[in-house]
Amino acid sequence: MTENSRKPRIGMIVAVEIGAVAKRYESKLVDVPSVGFEVKLYSCASYDMYIVNSGAGEIASSSAAQFLISAFKVDMIVNFGVVGGLTEEMTVSKLAVITSVVHYDFDVSEYISTRKAQYANYPSCYIPTNERLVELAVAIEPTLKKVICASGDKFIGAPERKQALNREYGADICEMEAAGIVLTCNRSSVPCLLIKAVSDSMRGGAEEFQKEFERCADICLDTVERIIENEKFDIISR
Repeated sequence: MTENSRKPRIGMIVAVEIGAVAKRYESKLVDVPSVGFEVKLYSCASYDMYIVNSGAGEIASSSAAQFLISAFKVDMIVNFGVVGGLTEEMTVSKLAVITSVVHYDFDVSEYISTRKAQYANYPSCYIPTNERLVELAVAIEPTLKKVICASGDKFIGAPERKQALNREYGADICEMEAAGIVLTCNRSSVPCLLIKAVSDSMRGGAEEFQKEFERCADICLDTVERIIENEKFDIISR
């Protein structure tokens, strides 16, 4: 098979929800020899999917994204996972697709005249995902809410901290990996799709997260699978 005729390659980044992947694909996963990350391959008629368990946090997710791009020449990256809700609407198990992400930990505003969380090569603090993939996902799964994601290296459980992120950035959800993934994919011109499920609501915290984590991870992965296996979904969406 030539490079031009090969099946599309999807890179899947999983932070802490790897149990859902193992349960869903079980014996269909094949170990792929690699250095730095444990990689599993799920192969079907339509695509090959390289799955990396990155671990939590922006640095881990960014390095996993670059690894998939460099080592396996993936055509797109998908990330699914559980998140915190920042508004009353974002209740437990609510499904979302990220349209833009704010890396709220990033701040060079003291010496450069940019807003907190704004990278110099972006016109605002909002880092966009791939618009075409978002629209395709919503067309296939209309229950998805388009959201702004506040992403940083902190677990945000306290209601007042969630409300503060919503007030400052208009964000709907918060989590710990999206900024690293989107920044890396955008710099490499590789489209990414980020599908999330709320595991802890605006007034929920670590206890609600622990209670709902597994169920919401399963719901989220089920949604991702329906989208990427739909005949209308165009994986090569540059």
